Amino acid sequence: MRAARFHADTKTNVVEDVPIPEPGPGEVLVKVAFCGICHSDLSLLDGTFPAMLPVVTQGHESSGTIAALGPGVQGWQVGDRVIPSAGKPDMKCRNCRRGDFTNCLNIQLMAFAYDGAWAEYTVAQAGGLTRVPDNVPLEQAALLADAVSTPFGAVVGTGQVKVGESVGVWGVGGIGTHIVQLARLVGAVPIIAFDINPVVRERALQLGADFAFDSRDENLREKVREATGGKMLDVAFDAAGLKVTSEQALSCLDVGGRLVVVGMSGQDVSLGSTAALVLSKKHVMGHLGYNVADIETLAQLVSRGRLDLSRSVSEIIPLEDVAKGIEKLLGHEGSPIRILVQP
Repeated sequence: MRAARFHADTKTNVVEDVPIPEPGPGEVLVKVAFCGICHSDLSLLDGTFPAMLPVVTQGHESSGTIAALGPGVQGWQVGDRVIPSAGKPDMKCRNCRRGDFTNCLNIQLMAFAYDGAWAEYTVAQAGGLTRVPDNVPLEQAALLADAVSTPFGAVVGTGQVKVGESVGVWGVGGIGTHIVQLARLVGAVPIIAFDINPVVRERALQLGADFAFDSRDENLREKVREATGGKMLDVAFDAAGLKVTSEQALSCLDVGGRLVVVGMSGQDVSLGSTAALVLSKKHVMGHLGYNVADIETLAQLVSRGRLDLSRSVSEIIPLEDVAKGIEKLLGHEGSPIRILVQP
């Protein structure tokens, strides 16, 4: 089969011929339909994430159909439409030893610790699969494995956004776009999007933001104060993960507000003086990943028309063109939400 393989020594991604993997006990072989190109995939290429393997197949946001069952797999059949989880428990940590696999302390990430889905086939644990409803397109289903489920976990879990709370989102790309949509779904008001790109700001308004501001505006805090009726933000999400965005988001929080950092970079962030942090009672939290159960919830929301992902797929490219897709994402060409690879 064909697979896009990352080589740690040269930090390059090359499409190569490799053997079709065989599913082991409790595993299934999935014929990949679509797989997203995520910024965390690019982190291997730029060195933000250290390589865990000398060579690995990239891609962790995937959907497809079961092609074969490994020994002992029950409840699934060949042909079932599925979303593989983008991680698996290590089965060794103290949480796994007591059966709390969801909160594994050393979760093994797909496309980093083991082969991913920029390939014609991938192997997945049967216990981490989510069934895709018949009326949900597989290209939208692929997004649920990170681009939508990670924002869901950030909004509902880490951020614990409540009805009527004011929310700000810095960076309205693949992650930020879905934070805006999910914050609206849970009843946040107002929702303010921050981005330097006017096209992205306009898109954010169309997808559910109440306001969209240029984060370079010298009067930004005053505009936030006016938009929130004088109280500033209850929850701020930094989907860019930069020093400037995190610090600006922190400055726009109300007393007791929460900053949830979802985007990642190698940049250091200053929280200001400890006195200011204590007196303002602000909370700063990092968010990573999702619970597998969240994917099923999101699949039902899409299936029942509560969550619209029809604009989330920016482009579908063949596996052989994955390098071009990476360049487009790095260059923000067309302000993509998510580019999908189709093997």
